[in-house]
Amino acid sequence: MAMMARTIRNSASRRTMMMSRPIFGLRSMSSWWKNVEPAPKDPILGVTEAFLADPSPDKVNVGVGAYRDDNGKPVVLDCVREAERRIAGTSFMEYLPMGGSVKMVEETLKLAYGDNSEFIKDKRVAAVQSLSGTGACRLFADFQTRFNPGSQIYIFLFQPGPNAQVPQKTYHYYHPETKGLDFKGLMDDVKNAPEGSFFLLHACAHNPTGVDPTEEQWREISQLFKAKNHFAFFDMAYQGFASGDPARDAKSIRIFLEDGHHIGISQSYAKNMGLYGQRVGCLSVLCENEKQAVTVKSQLQQLARPMYSNPPLHGAQIVSTILGDPELKSLWLKEVKIMADRIIGMRTTLRESLEKLGSPLSWEHVTKQIGMFCYSGLTPEQVDRLTSEYHIYMTRNGRISMAGVTTGNVGYLANAIHEVTKSS
Repeated sequence: MAMMARTIRNSASRRTMMMSRPIFGLRSMSSWWKNVEPAPKDPILGVTEAFLADPSPDKVNVGVGAYRDDNGKPVVLDCVREAERRIAGTSFMEYLPMGGSVKMVEETLKLAYGDNSEFIKDKRVAAVQSLSGTGACRLFADFQTRFNPGSQIYIFLFQPGPNAQVPQKTYHYYHPETKGLDFKGLMDDVKNAPEGSFFLLHACAHNPTGVDPTEEQWREISQLFKAKNHFAFFDMAYQGFASGDPARDAKSIRIFLEDGHHIGISQSYAKNMGLYGQRVGCLSVLCENEKQAVTVKSQLQQLARPMYSNPPLHGAQIVSTILGDPELKSLWLKEVKIMADRIIGMRTTLRESLEKLGSPLSWEHVTKQIGMFCYSGLTPEQVDRLTSEYHIYMTRNGRISMAGVTTGNVGYLANAIHEVTKSS
């Protein structure tokens, strides 16, 4: 009992001393984050936030980069539903390897390089599953930084996202007057770049402009890249979503492969399978031989390890189930063409509606551009008017997500655009 009493007294004494003692470090602890400033709003996601907060029944969101049906509703493809049904009974919930699903990667490479690609047969492609297209770009940026220190990458616009840690330079691409491709400016920049430069190219359905080179222009670009020994890294986020034909949309890549380039490719299934939240994609690098491909893959995996350890399982299962089954793959090809055709149809309707309203401007570029986005040519001030007066939401650079245009709102959208541009 005496020992217990002493223990209680000692404990009480320690508590009293701690309470009376100044808590050194409290001020420094409380000031750890005092210099943190609010991050700037994302220019794209902020559009949706503003749209959701608007109570107007007339509001239209043409800022979101996600497909919608003709009722403006999100779409889950039938091939995805069937793949989900088949996967539902699986009991496999283990970690994937660092390189991801082998089956998913194999099927994905066929879409980019071709079903009978000699490069795949010769095992010259180093490839890993990535966290969609953004993750693939980020992983390659880290790979470039580690093994080509001091190098930079040429991009269409300054992009403070997945390539942020690599010094960037921009190249000419979009011609604001024609609202088409500035082919001369592009070729001049490719020619004047230091030999052996890295370039980020969009394989199809260029985001945000919707402007793609023609097949002949891609051939000229490829030949100039070869003469300058440049490295082309293709971001292919919209394969199948541009023309409705995945093989046609991969033509730029096939041209570079035919001409003997070693290239890198980012692929994703957010758009063409509607797997936005599953974050499933692939990064691949074409190497000189199988031995080099094994080495490069090992380094890609090592870079991925501290980032996210290993990629998620479910999306990869969906993709491999669809592409690995001839019936489901055929269904997917039909469904991706339906999505592409609806967007192409809305482009035609929007242009025709503006012309019928007597717009003094040319809207030919609306149907000449391709893919999810239309670089409308609207100024930031005109976009602001569309928002404040007509409750139409888009990014201030005038990029219209054609996926958000429907038969129900295209007339309203055309009239609003006409009203803010007719005095231009």
